[in-house]
Amino acid sequence: MTKPNVLLVVMDSVRAENVSLYGHENETMPRLEEFAQKATVYEHAYSPGTWSLPAHVSLFTGLDVEEHRIIDENDKLQPGQTIFETLRDDHGYDTGVFSENSWLTEMDCGLRDPFETVEGPRNLLYPEAADPSKFVLTHGEGEYLDYLKFVLGHDEPLKSALNGIYTKLAWDYPNLLSGLVTAGTSADVYTDLVLDWTQERDGPWAACVNYMDPHLPYEPKDEFDHWGGEEAKEIHSEVSDTKWEFIAGDRPWWQHAALEGLYDGAIRQTDHEIHRLLAGLEQRGELEDTLVVVTADHGEGFGEIDQVSGLRSVAHGLGIDEGVVRVPLVVKQPHQTEGRTVEEPVSLREFPSVVSALAEDDGPEDFTSDEPVVASSNGVKGPMKHRAVRYIDDETLALYDTQYLAVYREEDGALVKYMTWDDEESAAVEIRGHQQMPVERDDPAEVVRSAFEDKPEANVKTKGDGIEETDDAVMQRLEDLGYA
Repeated sequence: MTKPNVLLVVMDSVRAENVSLYGHENETMPRLEEFAQKATVYEHAYSPGTWSLPAHVSLFTGLDVEEHRIIDENDKLQPGQTIFETLRDDHGYDTGVFSENSWLTEMDCGLRDPFETVEGPRNLLYPEAADPSKFVLTHGEGEYLDYLKFVLGHDEPLKSALNGIYTKLAWDYPNLLSGLVTAGTSADVYTDLVLDWTQERDGPWAACVNYMDPHLPYEPKDEFDHWGGEEAKEIHSEVSDTKWEFIAGDRPWWQHAALEGLYDGAIRQTDHEIHRLLAGLEQRGELEDTLVVVTADHGEGFGEIDQVSGLRSVAHGLGIDEGVVRVPLVVKQPHQTEGRTVEEPVSLREFPSVVSALAEDDGPEDFTSDEPVVASSNGVKGPMKHRAVRYIDDETLALYDTQYLAVYREEDGALVKYMTWDDEESAAVEIRGHQQMPVERDDPAEVVRSAFEDKPEANVKTKGDGIEETDDAVMQRLEDLGYA
Protein backbone atom coordinates (compact mmCIF):
# COMPACT_ATOMS: atom_id res chain seq x y z
CA MET A 1 0.00 0.00 0.00
CA THR A 2 1.37 3.41 -0.98
CA LYS A 3 2.08 5.62 1.99
CA PRO A 4 0.25 8.97 2.05
CA ASN A 5 2.04 12.19 1.25
CA VAL A 6 2.41 14.84 3.94
CA LEU A 7 1.88 18.55 3.29
CA LEU A 8 2.48 20.97 6.16
CA VAL A 9 1.42 24.52 5.28
CA VAL A 10 2.58 27.11 7.80
CA MET A 11 1.13 30.60 7.45
CA ASP A 12 3.76 32.58 9.30
CA SER A 13 2.40 34.95 11.98
CA VAL A 14 -1.30 34.27 11.27
CA ARG A 15 -3.49 34.39 14.37
CA ALA A 16 -6.85 32.64 14.47
CA GLU A 17 -8.58 35.89 15.36
CA ASN A 18 -7.97 37.34 11.88
CA VAL A 19 -9.02 34.27 9.91
CA SER A 20 -12.57 34.45 8.57
CA LEU A 21 -13.03 30.72 9.25
CA TYR A 22 -12.81 31.67 12.94
CA GLY A 23 -15.29 34.52 12.73
CA HIS A 24 -13.20 37.50 11.60
CA GLU A 25 -15.36 40.21 10.08
CA ASN A 26 -13.08 40.58 7.04
CA GLU A 27 -13.26 37.73 4.54
CA THR A 28 -9.57 36.92 4.77
CA MET A 29 -9.63 33.21 3.91
CA PRO A 30 -12.68 32.25 1.81
CA ARG A 31 -10.80 29.44 0.08
CA LEU A 32 -9.75 27.88 3.37
CA GLU A 33 -13.38 28.02 4.47
CA GLU A 34 -14.31 25.96 1.40
CA PHE A 35 -11.53 23.47 2.04
CA ALA A 36 -12.52 23.15 5.71
CA GLN A 37 -15.96 21.81 4.77
CA LYS A 38 -14.32 18.42 4.21
CA ALA A 39 -11.63 18.74 6.86
CA THR A 40 -11.22 18.94 10.63
CA VAL A 41 -11.22 22.42 12.15
CA TYR A 42 -9.65 22.89 15.57
CA GLU A 43 -11.25 25.83 17.32
CA HIS A 44 -8.62 26.17 20.03
CA ALA A 45 -5.20 25.26 18.65
CA TYR A 46 -2.12 26.66 20.35
CA SER A 47 1.48 27.08 19.34
CA PRO A 48 3.95 26.09 22.07
CA GLY A 49 6.15 29.08 21.17
CA THR A 50 5.76 32.71 20.19
CA TRP A 51 8.29 33.13 17.36
CA SER A 52 9.58 31.10 14.44
CA LEU A 53 12.55 29.20 15.87
CA PRO A 54 11.08 27.64 19.04
CA ALA A 55 7.64 27.21 17.46
CA HIS A 56 8.94 25.28 14.44
CA VAL A 57 11.18 23.12 16.62
CA SER A 58 8.10 22.12 18.64
CA LEU A 59 6.09 21.54 15.48
CA PHE A 60 8.79 19.30 13.96
CA THR A 61 9.79 17.38 17.11
CA GLY A 62 6.67 17.07 19.27
CA LEU A 63 8.50 18.69 22.19
CA ASP A 64 7.23 21.73 24.05
CA VAL A 65 9.55 24.72 24.24
CA GLU A 66 10.50 24.05 27.86
CA GLU A 67 11.57 20.55 26.78
CA HIS A 68 13.72 21.41 23.77
CA ARG A 69 14.89 24.80 25.14
CA ILE A 70 15.83 26.11 21.71
CA ILE A 71 14.96 29.72 22.40
CA ASP A 72 18.09 31.65 21.43
CA GLU A 73 19.43 32.60 18.00
CA ASN A 74 22.61 30.59 18.70
CA ASP A 75 20.77 27.38 19.68
CA LYS A 76 20.66 24.42 17.31
CA LEU A 77 18.53 21.27 17.23
CA GLN A 78 20.59 18.09 17.25
CA PRO A 79 20.14 15.70 14.28
CA GLY A 80 17.62 12.90 14.37
CA GLN A 81 14.87 14.63 16.35
CA THR A 82 12.24 15.59 13.77
CA ILE A 83 9.34 13.78 12.15
CA PHE A 84 10.74 14.70 8.73
CA GLU A 85 13.94 12.75 9.45
CA THR A 86 11.85 9.78 10.56
CA LEU A 87 9.87 9.92 7.32
CA ARG A 88 13.05 10.28 5.28
CA ASP A 89 15.21 7.66 6.99
CA ASP A 90 12.68 5.06 8.16
CA HIS A 91 9.84 5.28 5.62
CA GLY A 92 11.49 6.27 2.32
CA TYR A 93 9.94 9.72 1.95
CA ASP A 94 11.45 12.52 -0.11
CA THR A 95 11.51 15.65 2.05
CA GLY A 96 11.49 19.32 1.08
CA VAL A 97 11.13 22.69 2.78
CA PHE A 98 10.10 25.83 0.91
CA SER A 99 10.26 29.27 2.51
CA GLU A 100 12.04 32.59 2.67
CA ASN A 101 12.01 32.20 6.47
CA SER A 102 15.74 32.23 7.22
CA TRP A 103 15.28 30.18 10.40
CA LEU A 104 13.97 27.33 8.24
CA THR A 105 16.19 27.51 5.18
CA GLU A 106 19.37 29.48 5.93
CA MET A 107 20.29 29.65 9.61
CA ASP A 108 22.41 26.95 11.25
CA CYS A 109 19.74 26.02 13.79
CA GLY A 110 18.96 22.46 12.65
CA LEU A 111 15.61 23.10 11.00
CA ARG A 112 16.79 22.82 7.40
CA ASP A 113 18.84 19.66 8.02
CA PRO A 114 15.95 17.13 7.88
CA PHE A 115 15.15 18.14 4.30
CA GLU A 116 16.82 16.84 1.16
CA THR A 117 15.47 19.79 -0.83
CA VAL A 118 15.77 23.28 0.65
CA GLU A 119 14.30 26.22 -1.26
CA GLY A 120 15.00 29.51 0.51
CA PRO A 121 14.69 33.22 -0.32
CA ARG A 122 14.28 34.15 -3.95
CA ASN A 123 14.67 37.90 -3.82
CA LEU A 124 15.63 38.25 -7.46
CA LEU A 125 14.95 40.93 -10.00
CA TYR A 126 13.71 38.24 -12.40
CA PRO A 127 12.43 35.07 -10.66
CA GLU A 128 11.93 33.36 -14.03
CA ALA A 129 15.64 33.63 -14.83
CA ALA A 130 18.67 31.86 -13.35
CA ASP A 131 19.17 31.96 -9.60
CA PRO A 132 22.83 32.75 -8.79
CA SER A 133 22.46 31.45 -5.24
CA LYS A 134 21.72 27.95 -6.51
CA PHE A 135 24.63 28.22 -8.96
CA VAL A 136 26.96 29.05 -6.07
CA LEU A 137 25.75 26.02 -4.12
CA THR A 138 26.86 23.70 -6.92
CA HIS A 139 29.88 25.57 -8.35
CA GLY A 140 31.23 27.55 -5.40
CA GLU A 141 31.88 31.28 -5.03
CA GLY A 142 33.92 33.40 -7.40
CA GLU A 143 33.26 31.32 -10.54
CA TYR A 144 32.23 34.35 -12.56
CA LEU A 145 33.33 33.05 -15.97
CA ASP A 146 31.45 29.78 -15.42
CA TYR A 147 28.37 31.73 -14.38
CA LEU A 148 28.61 33.82 -17.54
CA LYS A 149 28.76 30.65 -19.65
CA PHE A 150 25.82 29.29 -17.67
CA VAL A 151 23.59 32.33 -18.23
CA LEU A 152 24.43 32.45 -21.94
CA GLY A 153 22.88 29.00 -22.23
CA HIS A 154 19.78 29.98 -20.24
CA ASP A 155 16.43 30.83 -21.83
CA GLU A 156 16.70 34.31 -20.24
CA PRO A 157 20.41 35.20 -20.57
CA LEU A 158 20.16 38.97 -20.01
CA LYS A 159 17.84 38.65 -17.03
CA SER A 160 20.03 35.89 -15.61
CA ALA A 161 23.09 38.11 -15.88
CA LEU A 162 21.26 40.97 -14.15
CA ASN A 163 20.22 38.56 -11.39
CA GLY A 164 23.89 37.74 -10.91
CA ILE A 165 24.88 41.42 -10.66
CA TYR A 166 21.98 42.15 -8.31
CA THR A 167 22.79 39.20 -6.05
CA LYS A 168 26.47 40.12 -5.90
CA LEU A 169 25.55 43.65 -4.83
CA ALA A 170 23.01 42.33 -2.31
CA TRP A 171 25.64 40.08 -0.74
CA ASP A 172 28.45 42.64 -0.65
CA TYR A 173 26.47 45.86 -0.14
CA PRO A 174 23.03 44.95 1.31
CA ASN A 175 22.23 48.53 2.36
CA LEU A 176 22.76 49.78 -1.18
CA LEU A 177 19.67 47.95 -2.45
CA SER A 178 17.33 48.48 0.49
CA GLY A 179 13.93 49.69 -0.64
CA LEU A 180 14.38 48.67 -4.28
CA VAL A 181 12.40 45.46 -3.84
CA THR A 182 10.02 44.10 -1.24
CA ALA A 183 11.59 42.55 1.82
CA GLY A 184 10.29 39.12 0.96
CA THR A 185 9.69 36.58 -1.74
CA SER A 186 5.97 36.39 -2.44
CA ALA A 187 3.99 33.24 -1.75
CA ASP A 188 3.35 32.42 -5.41
CA VAL A 189 7.04 31.58 -5.91
CA TYR A 190 6.86 28.84 -3.28
CA THR A 191 3.55 27.51 -4.55
CA ASP A 192 5.18 26.94 -7.94
CA LEU A 193 8.27 25.39 -6.37
CA VAL A 194 6.23 22.92 -4.31
CA LEU A 195 4.04 21.94 -7.26
CA ASP A 196 7.07 21.37 -9.48
CA TRP A 197 8.92 19.42 -6.80
CA THR A 198 6.01 17.14 -5.90
CA GLN A 199 5.36 16.37 -9.56
CA GLU A 200 8.92 15.08 -9.90
CA ARG A 201 8.64 12.62 -6.97
CA ASP A 202 8.31 8.90 -7.72
CA GLY A 203 7.42 7.84 -4.17
CA PRO A 204 5.83 9.37 -1.10
CA TRP A 205 6.86 12.91 -0.22
CA ALA A 206 6.69 15.16 2.82
CA ALA A 207 6.84 18.91 2.28
CA CYS A 208 6.77 21.92 4.56
CA VAL A 209 5.91 25.23 2.94
CA ASN A 210 6.09 28.32 5.11
CA TYR A 211 4.37 31.34 3.58
CA MET A 212 5.87 34.55 4.98
CA ASP A 213 3.49 37.04 3.34
CA PRO A 214 1.56 37.71 6.59
CA HIS A 215 4.80 38.32 8.51
CA LEU A 216 6.11 41.85 8.98
CA PRO A 217 6.47 43.85 6.81
CA TYR A 218 2.87 43.58 5.57
CA GLU A 219 3.01 44.07 1.80
CA PRO A 220 -0.10 42.59 0.13
CA LYS A 221 -0.45 42.99 -3.60
CA ASP A 222 -3.08 45.51 -4.68
CA GLU A 223 -5.54 42.79 -5.69
CA PHE A 224 -5.62 41.50 -2.10
CA ASP A 225 -5.31 44.81 -0.24
CA HIS A 226 -9.01 45.17 0.54
CA TRP A 227 -8.69 46.72 4.02
CA GLY A 228 -5.39 48.59 4.20
CA GLY A 229 -4.96 51.20 1.50
CA GLU A 230 -2.47 53.94 0.80
CA GLU A 231 -2.67 55.66 4.19
CA ALA A 232 -1.81 52.44 6.00
CA LYS A 233 1.02 51.78 3.56
CA GLU A 234 2.39 55.26 4.18
CA ILE A 235 2.32 54.73 7.96
CA HIS A 236 3.99 51.35 7.52
CA SER A 237 6.77 52.85 5.39
CA GLU A 238 7.51 55.51 8.02
CA VAL A 239 7.89 53.08 10.93
CA SER A 240 11.46 51.99 11.60
CA ASP A 241 10.64 49.38 14.25
CA THR A 242 7.08 48.10 14.47
CA LYS A 243 7.62 46.68 17.96
CA TRP A 244 9.63 49.07 20.00
CA GLU A 245 8.65 52.45 18.53
CA PHE A 246 5.07 51.86 19.67
CA ILE A 247 5.97 50.31 23.01
CA ALA A 248 8.24 53.29 23.71
CA GLY A 249 5.40 55.72 22.97
CA ASP A 250 7.20 57.26 20.00
CA ARG A 251 4.14 56.58 17.85
CA PRO A 252 0.41 56.51 18.71
CA TRP A 253 -1.23 53.11 19.02
CA TRP A 254 -3.89 53.94 16.45
CA GLN A 255 -1.17 53.82 13.81
CA HIS A 256 -0.29 50.28 14.84
CA ALA A 257 -3.96 49.29 14.67
CA ALA A 258 -4.12 50.77 11.15
CA LEU A 259 -1.56 48.21 9.99
CA GLU A 260 -4.01 45.39 10.70
CA GLY A 261 -5.81 46.09 7.43
CA LEU A 262 -2.59 45.40 5.52
CA TYR A 263 -2.09 42.26 7.59
CA ASP A 264 -5.56 41.04 6.62
CA GLY A 265 -4.73 41.64 2.96
CA ALA A 266 -1.56 39.59 3.33
CA ILE A 267 -3.60 36.74 4.83
CA ARG A 268 -6.05 36.96 1.91
CA GLN A 269 -3.06 36.75 -0.45
CA THR A 270 -1.81 33.64 1.35
CA ASP A 271 -5.28 32.09 1.17
CA HIS A 272 -5.17 32.47 -2.61
CA GLU A 273 -1.84 30.65 -2.80
CA ILE A 274 -2.90 27.82 -0.51
CA HIS A 275 -5.91 27.29 -2.76
CA ARG A 276 -3.66 27.30 -5.83
CA LEU A 277 -1.36 24.75 -4.21
CA LEU A 278 -4.17 22.42 -3.16
CA ALA A 279 -5.94 22.80 -6.51
CA GLY A 280 -2.73 21.88 -8.32
CA LEU A 281 -2.36 18.70 -6.27
CA GLU A 282 -6.04 17.87 -6.81
CA GLN A 283 -5.75 18.24 -10.59
CA ARG A 284 -2.94 15.69 -10.55
CA GLY A 285 -4.94 13.30 -8.36
CA GLU A 286 -2.52 13.60 -5.43
CA LEU A 287 -4.59 15.54 -2.91
CA GLU A 288 -6.77 12.59 -1.84
CA ASP A 289 -3.67 10.61 -0.85
CA THR A 290 -2.16 13.51 1.11
CA LEU A 291 -2.35 14.48 4.76
CA VAL A 292 -2.84 18.26 4.64
CA VAL A 293 -2.17 20.37 7.74
CA VAL A 294 -2.77 24.12 7.45
CA THR A 295 -1.70 26.12 10.48
CA ALA A 296 0.57 28.95 11.68
CA ASP A 297 3.76 28.92 13.74
CA HIS A 298 2.44 31.71 15.99
CA GLY A 299 0.10 34.67 15.85
CA GLU A 300 0.47 38.44 15.93
CA GLY A 301 -0.40 41.28 18.28
CA PHE A 302 -1.78 44.70 17.30
CA GLY A 303 -1.47 46.58 20.56
CA GLU A 304 -4.05 44.66 22.58
CA ILE A 305 -3.62 44.96 26.35
CA ASP A 306 -3.45 41.74 28.33
CA GLN A 307 -6.17 42.22 30.94
CA VAL A 308 -4.12 40.36 33.54
CA SER A 309 -0.43 41.19 33.09
CA GLY A 310 -0.96 44.61 31.48
CA LEU A 311 1.45 43.70 28.70
CA ARG A 312 0.84 45.23 25.28
CA SER A 313 0.74 42.49 22.65
CA VAL A 314 2.85 43.72 19.75
CA ALA A 315 3.91 41.65 16.73
CA HIS A 316 5.16 38.35 18.25
CA GLY A 317 7.79 36.87 20.53
CA LEU A 318 6.53 38.85 23.53
CA GLY A 319 4.13 37.53 26.16
CA ILE A 320 1.44 34.88 25.65
CA ASP A 321 -1.67 36.85 24.76
CA GLU A 322 -4.25 34.82 22.82
CA GLY A 323 -3.46 36.74 19.65
CA VAL A 324 0.13 35.50 19.78
CA VAL A 325 -0.39 31.82 20.65
CA ARG A 326 -3.85 30.85 19.33
CA VAL A 327 -3.49 29.81 15.70
CA PRO A 328 -5.67 28.33 12.95
CA LEU A 329 -5.47 24.57 12.48
CA VAL A 330 -7.26 22.80 9.63
CA VAL A 331 -6.40 19.15 8.97
CA LYS A 332 -7.59 16.94 6.12
CA GLN A 333 -6.73 13.29 6.46
CA PRO A 334 -6.24 11.23 3.28
CA HIS A 335 -9.64 10.42 1.77
CA GLN A 336 -11.52 12.45 4.38
CA THR A 337 -14.84 13.62 2.93
CA GLU A 338 -16.76 14.99 5.90
CA GLY A 339 -15.98 18.08 7.93
CA ARG A 340 -15.83 18.09 11.70
CA THR A 341 -15.03 20.57 14.46
CA VAL A 342 -12.95 19.96 17.60
CA GLU A 343 -13.61 22.33 20.48
CA GLU A 344 -11.12 21.11 23.08
CA PRO A 345 -7.69 22.77 23.27
CA VAL A 346 -4.88 21.15 21.27
CA SER A 347 -1.20 21.82 20.74
CA LEU A 348 0.73 21.96 17.48
CA ARG A 349 3.34 19.70 19.09
CA GLU A 350 1.03 16.77 18.22
CA PHE A 351 1.89 17.09 14.50
CA PRO A 352 4.60 14.36 14.61
CA SER A 353 2.21 11.94 16.32
CA VAL A 354 -0.46 12.53 13.67
CA VAL A 355 2.06 11.96 10.88
CA SER A 356 3.61 8.88 12.50
CA ALA A 357 0.24 7.20 12.83
CA LEU A 358 -0.26 7.41 9.06
CA ALA A 359 3.31 6.48 8.13
CA GLU A 360 3.13 3.37 10.31
CA ASP A 361 -0.32 2.36 8.99
CA ASP A 362 -1.95 2.87 12.39
CA GLY A 363 -4.82 4.80 10.88
CA PRO A 364 -5.70 8.48 11.25
CA GLU A 365 -4.99 10.20 14.56
CA ASP A 366 -6.07 13.69 15.55
CA PHE A 367 -4.35 16.46 17.50
CA THR A 368 -6.13 15.78 20.78
CA SER A 369 -4.01 14.41 23.61
CA ASP A 370 -4.07 13.62 27.32
CA GLU A 371 -0.97 15.83 27.73
CA PRO A 372 -1.60 19.36 29.04
CA VAL A 373 -1.66 22.06 26.37
CA VAL A 374 1.01 24.61 27.22
CA ALA A 375 2.64 27.69 25.73
CA SER A 376 5.65 29.73 26.76
CA SER A 377 7.49 32.92 25.93
CA ASN A 378 11.04 33.38 27.15
CA GLY A 379 11.70 37.09 27.05
CA VAL A 380 13.73 39.30 24.74
CA LYS A 381 16.81 37.61 23.33
CA GLY A 382 20.04 38.66 21.61
CA PRO A 383 19.65 41.03 18.66
CA MET A 384 16.03 41.77 19.57
CA LYS A 385 17.20 43.08 22.93
CA HIS A 386 19.83 45.22 21.21
CA ARG A 387 17.05 46.79 19.17
CA ALA A 388 14.79 47.23 22.18
CA VAL A 389 17.27 49.24 24.27
CA ARG A 390 17.45 51.85 21.52
CA TYR A 391 13.84 52.76 22.30
CA ILE A 392 12.78 51.79 25.82
CA ASP A 393 14.07 52.13 29.38
CA ASP A 394 15.11 49.27 31.68
CA GLU A 395 11.80 49.24 33.56
CA THR A 396 9.77 48.78 30.38
CA LEU A 397 12.20 46.20 29.04
CA ALA A 398 11.88 44.17 32.26
CA LEU A 399 8.12 43.79 31.67
CA TYR A 400 8.79 42.11 28.32
CA ASP A 401 12.06 40.39 29.17
CA THR A 402 10.55 37.77 31.46
CA GLN A 403 9.27 34.24 31.10
CA TYR A 404 5.53 33.82 30.52
CA LEU A 405 4.03 30.33 30.92
CA ALA A 406 0.47 29.18 30.19
CA VAL A 407 -1.56 26.01 30.65
CA TYR A 408 -4.96 25.43 29.00
CA ARG A 409 -7.60 23.21 30.62
CA GLU A 410 -11.28 22.45 30.02
CA GLU A 411 -13.27 22.99 33.21
CA ASP A 412 -17.06 22.60 33.38
CA GLY A 413 -17.53 23.37 29.71
CA ALA A 414 -15.23 26.40 29.77
CA LEU A 415 -11.67 26.84 28.55
CA VAL A 416 -9.46 28.19 31.33
CA LYS A 417 -5.94 29.50 30.86
CA TYR A 418 -3.55 29.47 33.81
CA MET A 419 -0.57 31.84 33.61
CA THR A 420 2.59 32.78 35.48
CA TRP A 421 5.10 35.55 34.76
CA ASP A 422 7.85 37.57 36.38
CA ASP A 423 8.69 34.53 38.58
CA GLU A 424 6.01 35.42 41.12
CA GLU A 425 2.86 36.68 39.35
CA SER A 426 0.04 34.30 38.42
CA ALA A 427 -3.57 34.40 37.30
CA ALA A 428 -6.35 32.45 35.61
CA VAL A 429 -8.57 33.61 32.76
CA GLU A 430 -11.50 32.12 30.91
CA ILE A 431 -11.19 32.13 27.14
CA ARG A 432 -14.35 33.46 25.54
CA GLY A 433 -13.97 33.70 21.81
CA HIS A 434 -10.81 35.70 21.31
CA GLN A 435 -11.00 37.37 24.72
CA GLN A 436 -9.43 36.62 28.12
CA MET A 437 -11.71 37.23 31.11
CA PRO A 438 -10.12 37.01 34.61
CA VAL A 439 -11.60 34.28 36.86
CA GLU A 440 -10.90 33.24 40.44
CA ARG A 441 -8.92 30.04 40.98
CA ASP A 442 -7.27 28.84 44.17
CA ASP A 443 -3.65 28.49 43.03
CA PRO A 444 -2.94 29.22 39.36
CA ALA A 445 0.82 29.06 39.96
CA GLU A 446 0.55 25.49 41.22
CA VAL A 447 -1.37 24.41 38.09
CA VAL A 448 1.37 25.87 35.89
CA ARG A 449 4.19 24.47 38.03
CA SER A 450 2.67 20.99 37.99
CA ALA A 451 2.21 20.98 34.20
CA PHE A 452 5.74 22.13 33.48
CA GLU A 453 7.32 19.84 36.08
CA ASP A 454 6.34 16.95 33.81
CA LYS A 455 8.37 18.49 30.98
CA PRO A 456 12.06 18.09 31.85
CA GLU A 457 14.68 19.29 29.39
CA ALA A 458 15.08 16.75 26.58
CA ASN A 459 18.78 17.46 25.91
CA VAL A 460 18.31 17.91 22.16
CA LYS A 461 20.05 21.28 21.99
CA THR A 462 23.54 22.11 20.82
CA LYS A 463 25.17 25.29 19.55
CA GLY A 464 25.00 26.42 15.94
CA ASP A 465 27.19 28.92 14.13
CA GLY A 466 25.08 31.71 15.58
CA ILE A 467 23.54 34.80 14.08
CA GLU A 468 26.88 36.61 14.14
CA GLU A 469 28.31 34.13 11.61
CA THR A 470 25.63 34.62 8.97
CA ASP A 471 26.41 36.50 5.78
CA ASP A 472 25.28 40.06 5.11
CA ALA A 473 22.35 39.07 2.90
CA VAL A 474 20.84 36.79 5.56
CA MET A 475 21.43 39.39 8.26
CA GLN A 476 19.62 41.95 6.13
CA ARG A 477 16.64 39.59 5.77
CA LEU A 478 16.58 38.94 9.51
CA GLU A 479 16.67 42.67 10.14
CA ASP A 480 13.84 43.26 7.67
CA LEU A 481 11.78 40.70 9.58
CA GLY A 482 12.57 42.22 12.98
CA TYR A 483 14.90 39.50 14.29
CA ALA A 484 18.18 41.41 14.17
